[in-house]
Amino acid sequence: MSSQQPNATTRRSFLASTGTLAAASVLASTAGAQVHVAGSDTIRIALVGCGGRGGGAATNALSVPNASIELVAVADVFEGKPEAMVDTLSEQFAKKVNVPKDHQFVGFGSYRKAMDCLRPGDIVILTTPPAFRWVHYAYAIEKGLNVFMEKPVSVDGPTSKRMLELNERAKAKNLKVGVGLMSRHNYGMRQLKKRIEDGELGDLILLRGYRMHAPAAFFRSLPKPPGITELMYQIQRFHSFLWASGGNFSDFNIHIVDHLCWMKGAWPIRAQAVGGRHYRESSEGVYIDQNFDSYSVEYSFEDGSKMFFDGRCIPDCKILYSSFAHGSKGSAVVSHSGDCGLPSSTYKGQVMNQANRIWQSDIPQAEQDPYQNEWNELIAAIAAGNDYNEVDTGVKTSLVTSMGRMAAHTGQEISYDGILNGDFEFAPDVDKMTFDSPAPVLAGPDGKYPVPMPGQKKMREY
Repeated sequence: MSSQQPNATTRRSFLASTGTLAAASVLASTAGAQVHVAGSDTIRIALVGCGGRGGGAATNALSVPNASIELVAVADVFEGKPEAMVDTLSEQFAKKVNVPKDHQFVGFGSYRKAMDCLRPGDIVILTTPPAFRWVHYAYAIEKGLNVFMEKPVSVDGPTSKRMLELNERAKAKNLKVGVGLMSRHNYGMRQLKKRIEDGELGDLILLRGYRMHAPAAFFRSLPKPPGITELMYQIQRFHSFLWASGGNFSDFNIHIVDHLCWMKGAWPIRAQAVGGRHYRESSEGVYIDQNFDSYSVEYSFEDGSKMFFDGRCIPDCKILYSSFAHGSKGSAVVSHSGDCGLPSSTYKGQVMNQANRIWQSDIPQAEQDPYQNEWNELIAAIAAGNDYNEVDTGVKTSLVTSMGRMAAHTGQEISYDGILNGDFEFAPDVDKMTFDSPAPVLAGPDGKYPVPMPGQKKMREY
């Protein structure tokens, strides 16, 4: 369930295909351990969602060193995508891909068929649009499966509460669950987090994050072509529709929101924001979507400190993809624009130059890919039988990200408790969808979809 083809060049797939296998040392203590899953030493994996994210996650899973892992089933809602995914992965992992035709499933119920090919203790990868996350997670828990799910894991209050409730059942079964917030597996950021906890920057007063670049190809939604239903078009272009993904704000900006909250060690209690749609045409045509082109969010923490986030998806503007922390004793570059956010660094005072630099992270080449690190750590936890569950953090990060998006879209101040306990749900019947179901939103006579109207449409709409 993705607009991207399996061989599309994404950040995840690029790093997986070009980087050195990362963090092999994570598995050093368990390299000789036998991974017993339902009586077998081999972990079986099923992939649900055969787009770019799915291909990247499967690549990282099959690249974990010192582990016996086999892909045995794939599923997607679009014809042809499971077969294409198997072909692509087989080129790189011929001995680890064992997916016959009768294990390549298509349709809204295909996730069940793929998971039915697994045994308790195996792993399912959930990389469909986040609107479907709670539905698929519920079945994985029922089947006793370990899980890797992509972010975001929810897009509104009711689905966030549902995921938290489901996760209590997963914990009770001691299921291991990873969430694709790979910044927390960036070892440079982990070193910085420790230095912040040790007081090197003093009290954190201000956090800043920026993600500004041209729209990615899969965000450029042109008018619906003939031969596809409205629902399938919206699922295919899920980044453009708030019900399916939370829009580009949730998909793009969640990583910076996540790692800055991690550095702070707290979640914001409220947000206010501005944003807007500037122009809808480019050399590729007219964009048809529900997103703003720019966002600026002020998050407030309980202690009065602030976190500012600025995002922009407009071609030919300044590119900026970094984050920073400012404390009473000094400052830090949390995430750098290049090389998976590396390096992180700290400084005397607030001027971040070489003369003031105190420390800079230095991570071995084999441990620099956080996408691989998160899989190495998940498999290590399964091998050792250790507790490992990232869902609560994933839900809270998704909720805080949605809080900023909703503040911009409504022109209102949105509180953490307000969005969590609100009753508005974008797609309450997503678990009942079939190919014949109506789409959750419909275009008007002009072919355009409803867009956020700050001050006119309040919290219930966006």
